[in-house]
Amino acid sequence: MGSEGPSIVTVHVTGFKKFHGVPENPTEKIVSNLKSFMEERRLPINLVLGSCTVLEATGQGALDTLYKVLQSAIEDREKGSSAQGQVIWVHFGVACGLTVFALENQAFNEATFGCPDEQGWKPQRIPIVPSDGSISRTRQTTLPVNDLAKSLRRIGYDVRRSDDADRFLCNYVYYHSLHFAEQHGIKSLFVHVPLFSVIDEVVQMHFVASLLEVLACMN
Repeated sequence: MGSEGPSIVTVHVTGFKKFHGVPENPTEKIVSNLKSFMEERRLPINLVLGSCTVLEATGQGALDTLYKVLQSAIEDREKGSSAQGQVIWVHFGVACGLTVFALENQAFNEATFGCPDEQGWKPQRIPIVPSDGSISRTRQTTLPVNDLAKSLRRIGYDVRRSDDADRFLCNYVYYHSLHFAEQHGIKSLFVHVPLFSVIDEVVQMHFVASLLEVLACMN
């Protein structure tokens, strides 16, 4: 009997458009260019790069698109292509003061925006998912963040685990994604990246590709 190959891992990614104080969001460029970059690099045999979606930097706008693509991925899995493998969502956001890559271990059920989003919404201390209870509630990723960080550091990237994704749009999207992931048996991870002026675009593209490859190897 022949041995089975590695299980299929389908990864969907999101980034954000520009927002207050960040006229050029690096994650928009990363996500927009990722498919062509990965094609040139060549994907591991068990890695499928699914949708690459750039979200509006607004609470409602991001959420509308997020749930459409999340649901679409579930429907695609049920139709067959990734039914036998793992589905992982990786969300990217920029943190202006960051000098390393940060893998976010959890999200808080709290929306407290330090500045208005692109539609002028500025919630303060409201629960993201009211049915989850208070704003102190957290949801954790089921991915092994510490092991991911160690693997990426061995490759040569400056990566750390983070337990605080702030309370702005990144945390808002991540909490919704983790809530959805639990309901549908998939996995979710949020990654904060620095500005291109801190870590340049080429290095960041290679980092994202390496992250996806490590995720494929771990499943």
